[in-house]
Amino acid sequence: MKDFALPPKVTDRAFARLAEINDGLDAPQALRVAVEGGGCSGFQYDIRLDEPAEDDLVVEKDGQRVLIDSVSLPFLADAVIDFTEELIGARFTVDNPNATSSCGCGTSFSI
Repeated sequence: MKDFALPPKVTDRAFARLAEINDGLDAPQALRVAVEGGGCSGFQYDIRLDEPAEDDLVVEKDGQRVLIDSVSLPFLADAVIDFTEELIGARFTVDNPNATSSCGCGTSFSI
């Protein structure tokens, strides 16, 4: 695992989808991308709407915010957070160069 290289990048498509989600809410939420132990490959992504915490890295564009906590940040160095729409569904994804393998679900990985 790398030391803090570059923080994760968030694509315009991910920010646009977050704006669409927040458009229907009274109080806009931030998108939290975290790494937790577990999953079928050792680690898994936790992607959800949340409020910022004191130690979060905040990536912001056009009023939309993506949050990464300080514990998850080293696991997400140089990663790209995106939103994809495929035949099987639409979801936020993480393209993580630190992951040495991942499983078919796309939310679990190992380092």
